[in-house]
Amino acid sequence: MTTAEQDKERILAELEQWLDAVVIGQQLCPFAARPRQQDAVRIVVSASTDPEQLLQQFYAELMKLADSEPAALETTLMVVPALQASFDDYWEFVGVAESLLEQSPWRGQFQVASFHPQYIFEGCEADDPANYSNRSPWPILHLLREDSVAAAIASHPDVSAIPERNVELLRAMESDTLRALFPWHFAAEPRPNDPQ
Repeated sequence: MTTAEQDKERILAELEQWLDAVVIGQQLCPFAARPRQQDAVRIVVSASTDPEQLLQQFYAELMKLADSEPAALETTLMVVPALQASFDDYWEFVGVAESLLEQSPWRGQFQVASFHPQYIFEGCEADDPANYSNRSPWPILHLLREDSVAAAIASHPDVSAIPERNVELLRAMESDTLRALFPWHFAAEPRPNDPQ
């Protein structure tokens, strides 16, 4: 196995761990478990570092989603390791990708949700645990079907309460629990009794 293949395997393993332990395990998204159990979640890792190529791949993933039945492919996680270093660069790319979607034949059919290791909500401090609801081990563009989102909203008793519930849950977590759930975030930070 080449180094590139090993890197891809590691990224996929970290993403699946995050999906199962955090997104589903902590019920940050109450709609994620079913497509995951049905093997209808596509995770694709892009090896490209070129923005144009990334946009081409994003478009190709939209096309694949459009050509697939929801039962076979409900949603796609496009992982973009090249945008790991800077949340600002990632956020700029998300805006370009959303503009491309708006100009595509699938406007109104799909939407993009965003996740990044350094994700910071507007109005939040960088160290606010609330940010962890959108922090993932690697930068992700999450392609969602509008119809599925609408159906999920209609089936839930109070969708508007989900973000507030997640913020309360994450802010109430002990630091050891956060470290266990988000080990990749804390890996580069010294522990309290580590040498400085």
